[in-house]
Amino acid sequence: MNKRNRRFTQHHFEKSGKGFTLIELLVVIAIIGVLSSVVIASLNTARTKARDAKRITEVKQLMVALELYYDENGHYPISSGGCGATSPNASWCNSVESLSGSHWIHDSGVADVLSPFMPTEPTDPRQASSPNWAPQNGGTIFYFASGYGGSGQWYMIVFGLENYPHSLESQDGVTACDGTYVHYGGSNGVITMGANCAK
Repeated sequence: MNKRNRRFTQHHFEKSGKGFTLIELLVVIAIIGVLSSVVIASLNTARTKARDAKRITEVKQLMVALELYYDENGHYPISSGGCGATSPNASWCNSVESLSGSHWIHDSGVADVLSPFMPTEPTDPRQASSPNWAPQNGGTIFYFASGYGGSGQWYMIVFGLENYPHSLESQDGVTACDGTYVHYGGSNGVITMGANCAK
């Protein structure tokens, strides 16, 4: 190999073996950071959607249990009279009470009334240790079936979703026995579901 070829080979080797520049490394790190942010955001959205799906499914199961209770007893569990709830007031039951036991819906103070139809009442996937009223973004499930012209003849369940607006927001709301229409939500993800008065 002549001198010129040797010099070229040595020069070529030195150039190709020097590695990445600082700018190239910073660009790669920036791209990885952007991609990881996108992945984390997608995972968080998937988690909140899964929690919302669980909320809706469990509230609908609770509504089936309440209908079975009504068929057997002629009224829905009456929330006033001793659920132990303080929020939004003592006439309500809320899922925070489940933290000290599995049953939080009472009938005039009597606990464990739904167990023949449902082993435990649902709690919010992000169950708070204190009531979250109104339950925007979840945290607590509320139950009310008292007054308004017919205690136990109608009821409402109020809970919150993390992803909104949601199609349920345009379909929810309950009419009490005196004609009062109750709808705690709006465009904030708070959903009011239940049974209208049968009168």
